Amino acid sequence: MVFGSLFAPLKFWGNSQEQESQRGRMQEIDLGVHTIRSHGGRVASKHKHDWIILVILGAIEIGLNLISPFYRYVGKDMMTDLKYPFNDNTIPVWSVPLYAVLLPIFVFVCFYLKRKCVYDLHHSILGLAFAVLITGVITDSIKVATGRPRPNFYWRCFPDGKEFYDALGGVICHGKAAEIKEGHKSFPSGHTSWSFAGLGFLSLYLSGKVKAFNNEGHVAKLCLVFFPLLAACLVGISRVDDYWHHWQDVFAGALIGLFVAAFCYRQFYPNPYHAEGWGPYAYFTAALERGQPQNVDALRTMSLQVESTTLENMESGTATAPAPER
Repeated sequence: MVFGSLFAPLKFWGNSQEQESQRGRMQEIDLGVHTIRSHGGRVASKHKHDWIILVILGAIEIGLNLISPFYRYVGKDMMTDLKYPFNDNTIPVWSVPLYAVLLPIFVFVCFYLKRKCVYDLHHSILGLAFAVLITGVITDSIKVATGRPRPNFYWRCFPDGKEFYDALGGVICHGKAAEIKEGHKSFPSGHTSWSFAGLGFLSLYLSGKVKAFNNEGHVAKLCLVFFPLLAACLVGISRVDDYWHHWQDVFAGALIGLFVAAFCYRQFYPNPYHAEGWGPYAYFTAALERGQPQNVDALRTMSLQVESTTLENMESGTATAPAPER
């Protein structure tokens, strides 16, 4: 399977296969027990350090957008490939958080209203937030360090079409400073990386929730899983069509977003094709803890049986009595 090969190297993020198989025997019997009211504060408190890290990542992301990128040398001979029209964005910047963050959260909330599992709601939102912010920091760090000109750099540099070059043939831009600054942030595509981080995480989440890989052959489930990825692909294509990015920028952005989403998802959830891929690790841990009293009684019964058998063997001479403690 495609998802199987994708996540096979990432199994070290979760528990071992034997532990996952043990959880695989569990049923969805405790859903509705762990709600926001009963366990919400406890779950948030347990992950308070993760939320602090998210705030730090957000501050770093804001800082990366404020600093100037590396102004790579752009010569007269290079302008031929950078003379594409300076069009508006088909996908506005303000819309990216709406479909890449708020839309997945809306889906998470819908599943919570159905299942009443605060672990699933909290960890899905936390994993999504980490996916988009880590992707943003990686993407903008590379943008700032690389300083690759956008395909429409010519019209940012020379908005009136009048060209000026220095003695070495380098451009002397007289356009708006903000547009020139943005013109050096082509690689990689931020729209694309954020789209694949948010919608890629949503795709993995849905694949686990609808049990798309349960060997029953329901292709309709795959259509639901692939729809967010298709939307992310169309966003990336729009960046090339608008002449804001080169195709390499979009390709690199897609890889960054998708792989970060995969790592963040596996931090909280089993593989989507696993029998228990529909729930987070924390839910199964809590379910096991709820069953501990019964397990303790069973262990006590087994211990008494073992001690009784040992005494009988000792009396018949088939076992050696334990050595006295010193």
